[in-house]
Amino acid sequence: MNPRDSIIRNMDKPLVGLYLLLMAMGWANIYSAAYDPDHANLFDTAREYGAQSIWICVSLLLGAGILLVHGEFFRNLAYPIYAFVLVLLVLVLLVGREVNGAKAWFGVGGFGIQPAEFSKFATALALSKYLSGLKTLQEVRSRVIAAMLILLPVALILLQPDTGTALVSGAFVLVLYREGLSGNILLIAIMAAILVVLSLIMKESTHAIPFTGWEMHGQYFLIFLLGVFCLLIFLFVRKFVFKHRRKRIYAYLLFAFLGSAAFISSVDRLVDRMPLHQQTRIRVLLGLEYDPRGYGYNVEQSKTAIGSGGLLGKGYKQGTFTKYKYVPMQSTDFIFCTVGEEWGFVGSTVLVLLFGALILRCIQVSERQRSRFTRIYAYCVASIFFLHLMINVGMAIGLAPVIGIPLPFFSYGGSSLIGFTVLLAILVRLDAERLEHLR
Repeated sequence: MNPRDSIIRNMDKPLVGLYLLLMAMGWANIYSAAYDPDHANLFDTAREYGAQSIWICVSLLLGAGILLVHGEFFRNLAYPIYAFVLVLLVLVLLVGREVNGAKAWFGVGGFGIQPAEFSKFATALALSKYLSGLKTLQEVRSRVIAAMLILLPVALILLQPDTGTALVSGAFVLVLYREGLSGNILLIAIMAAILVVLSLIMKESTHAIPFTGWEMHGQYFLIFLLGVFCLLIFLFVRKFVFKHRRKRIYAYLLFAFLGSAAFISSVDRLVDRMPLHQQTRIRVLLGLEYDPRGYGYNVEQSKTAIGSGGLLGKGYKQGTFTKYKYVPMQSTDFIFCTVGEEWGFVGSTVLVLLFGALILRCIQVSERQRSRFTRIYAYCVASIFFLHLMINVGMAIGLAPVIGIPLPFFSYGGSSLIGFTVLLAILVRLDAERLEHLR
């Protein structure tokens, strides 16, 4: 049998179909968001939708080419591909073009290439290669190496600086959890995030201690509440837990309280080291500051645009916020507000469900693999799409900070489209060989 026929027969049709559908819908929305009556031709490269048509063609050709490459290529060259992308991330810091304050682009004529977008599939390959060779992820050494594979490109991306793209690497933590990382670590991370939010909310307020009449600074009051909570647990353990187990629980309890107190006390200093615009965005997100004409402008306009769409939307190319460019970056980071205004709640729900179907399909593909490498890689793909969807939609509706995360296949940009296409095409190719490999 011709190998090409085998690929077409074995590749996951629903996954490919969802990819093509989402990319076509994204192109249509870019056309609406950037529409210019004087350049109405969909392929007019003077406009974003025309330029996107070029990137779509490049992505399709690249994806088709990847399907012709045997999966062993990606297994054997996972580390060299990772190293090559790291070199690109270093080079862009030295000779890259600065855009919106970030030195993250290579200029190619009138186009720009952002190597940070390629770090996603490169890290996914390297992480899959390393984890597939382990028996367990319980050893400290294996955890440190896995963390270094994730954090090395993150550090280089933060130097650009591009905080949003760097944060997407948090998706790989979900993969580590799936591969045996203790759930306690994930729980600690969630609790730390909750403490950060509570600390920032309470830092500029004072609270009275019950029955004393004393007032205490918000962050110290939070530490006081944690102390009361730990004391209640101590009393419970002392009364109801067997004596031989108490010492260990007491040690954990003391460590948790002291660690939390130190962490809460350091939140201010950590936030103060962030750039001013990031501090302001966090304050606006948490409701500590109202800045509808400054840093909160994009989100306010986006929420208004989405809300104006109602149940069924205003119709394709009929959105007033979209037509008159009220929302900045409407064809890139805030493309979701175009969907909400023109397609309404129903259209937005359909879009989220389609992305949900894509993510669930990636998980289904993962669970049927006989190769650990492919299974881990598939979870990397699913996690990346999940985090992008959550953060981008959260940005548009005011539930996440504005950190410049594109919506896959929808946001305008060649680098992100190529990066997501390569990410998915490698998975389709590896999955097509699932009956050939046992490792």
